Amino acid sequence: MRFIADLHIHSKYSRATSKDMSPESIWRWAQLKGITVIGTGDFTHPEWSRELNEKLEPAAGGLFRLKDEFRSADVPDSCRADVSFLLSTEISCIYGKNGKTRKIHSIIFVPDFTAAAKISRDLSKIGNLNADGRPILGLDAKELLKIVAGASPDAMLVPAHAWTPHFSVFGAVSGFDTLEECFEELTPHIYALETGLSSDPAMNRRLSALDGMTLISNSDAHSPAKIGREANIFDAEISYSHIINALKNGKGFSGTIEFFPEEGKYHYDGHRLCGVRLSPKETMRLHDLCPACGKKVTVGVMHRVEKLADREEGFRPEDAPPFRSIIPLQEIVAETLEVGVSSKAVDNAYRKLLRELGNEFKILIDTPLEDIEKAGSPLLRDAISRVRAGNVHIAPGYDGEYGKVSIFGTVERKKTKGGRRPSEL
Repeated sequence: MRFIADLHIHSKYSRATSKDMSPESIWRWAQLKGITVIGTGDFTHPEWSRELNEKLEPAAGGLFRLKDEFRSADVPDSCRADVSFLLSTEISCIYGKNGKTRKIHSIIFVPDFTAAAKISRDLSKIGNLNADGRPILGLDAKELLKIVAGASPDAMLVPAHAWTPHFSVFGAVSGFDTLEECFEELTPHIYALETGLSSDPAMNRRLSALDGMTLISNSDAHSPAKIGREANIFDAEISYSHIINALKNGKGFSGTIEFFPEEGKYHYDGHRLCGVRLSPKETMRLHDLCPACGKKVTVGVMHRVEKLADREEGFRPEDAPPFRSIIPLQEIVAETLEVGVSSKAVDNAYRKLLRELGNEFKILIDTPLEDIEKAGSPLLRDAISRVRAGNVHIAPGYDGEYGKVSIFGTVERKKTKGGRRPSEL
C-alpha cells in the first residue's frame, strides 16, 4: 500500500514548541495533511510518555492509534482517514571527540513502550529527561547507538537533519567528515540519514559514501500546521517492521516530499546579525569572514555538501528513489490572497479547499488543476501548477533565517492582475 509518513516531530514538552502539539492535535492535523503514519516524538520525556500511554493503544502491525474517546469530530469528511503513531524521539548529544566539541542530533524509532522505557531508563542515568522533550546529554553518539541497539533488535537510530551546521553528524561547526569518524565500528548499523530542510536527496547523492543509505525527510514540526512540510512515501504494508525494513534496505521506500532546500534556514552561508547572505563561492573568496563585521560566518549546508562531495552537481544513481519539492498549501494560499499566512482569510480558504478537495498532499500533488480552480481561483490553480513544476523564486535561507519563497514575481503579479495568468506569460 502506498502511504505517506512523517516520522520526526516534537511534542508540547520540547523547547520552543506549540502547546497544541498534543496527541489529539497531531492526530487531527495528520489527517488534514494526508499523513498515514506519524511519529510521536519525545517518548523519553516522562510526562509525554505518560500521556502517550494514556491516549494511545496498540494498532495493527506494531503501530499505535489514538483511542476513540480522544478523537474529535473536527476533521472534514473529505480528509478522514486512519492515522497510526510510531514511537519516536530525538536526542541531542554534546561531547568531545578527536579534539573537538561535537553536537549530534539523532532520531530513534522503537517498536513498543517496553523498548522506549528501557532507553529512557538508561538515558536518565546520564542526564535530565524532564528538562526538554529533546534532551541534551553528555553522551557520545556511538554510545547512544549502543543503548538503542540494546533496547530492542527492532529499534533504529537515524542521524537527524544531517547537514545542519550546529547540531548534526556532518555539520560544519560541530560534526564529522564521515559517518565512520562518528560511529566507528558501529557504522554498519546506520541504514538511513535524514537530509533536513536545508538539503535534498540530490545534494546528498553527491557524496558517494552515502550510496546504499536511505535518505529520509521529515517535518521536525514544532507546531501542528508544520506537520508534513517534509515527509516520506512508502509502498509497503502499514506496520512498524515493514517501515523499518524499508529504511534498512530501500525496498518499499518510494521517495520523499521535500521543502525547496533553499527555503531551509541553513542552506546558504551568512551572518544573520549583519544581514549578510553568501553563496559558498563568495564565502570562500572572503575566507569565511563576514564582509560587514569581519567575524566568521555560519557555513551552511550547500557549502558543507560542496566541501565533502566527490561527485559533480546533478549526479543521480540509477536506483535513487524520486523526490518532489512542495510549498505548504497555506503559504500558497497566502501569496494568492496577498495576506499573512496566519490570517483568518487564509485559514478560511484553506479549510474550504480541504472540505471540497480532500487532504493537503492530495491537493498539492494529485488533484487536477481544473478542480483546484473551481474550488479556489484561477490564480491558485496557476500557483499550484508552478509549484509542481518547480518554477518558484527563492532567496536562500542562511544562519538561522528561513529562505524567502515566492511563486509570482512582481512583474508576473502585475500582468496577472491585468488579466493574464502566469502560465500564459
